Amino acid sequence: MARLIFSGVMTRYPKLKILTHHLGAMIPFFDARMDTGWATLGSRTSGEDYSHVLPSLGKPLLDCFRAFYGDTALCGSRAGTACGIEFFGVDHVLYASDAPFGPEGGAGYIRAAIDVMASLDLSNADKEKICYRNAISFFGLN
Repeated sequence: MARLIFSGVMTRYPKLKILTHHLGAMIPFFDARMDTGWATLGSRTSGEDYSHVLPSLGKPLLDCFRAFYGDTALCGSRAGTACGIEFFGVDHVLYASDAPFGPEGGAGYIRAAIDVMASLDLSNADKEKICYRNAISFFGLN
């Protein structure tokens, strides 16, 4: 994700939709650390001057990361799912389970992901977005 952002791909192609696995991995969990750590990009590096990179993005760094989409394949992690949904927002999250991998040929992950979605304090409309409406829009299946 960082390479796509820092290389300028996401800036050059603002309508590009990229779905990240596992709700963006550690990005949502480390959002404040990334924001403050990379805020110094160019001022603490040696050799090459990177001071132009952040201004060239055209928007705050975390907004660049939030432009990605994430899937809910977290092996049943409720805390991770809630964190990822809070970071990306319900419009940028798609249901996934990691099937056919995992226990029981993926059936265990499917049940776990369904149970997590049912347990979240989200409206039915938001759960519908995550469980299927966002996929319809993302993949152009209208």
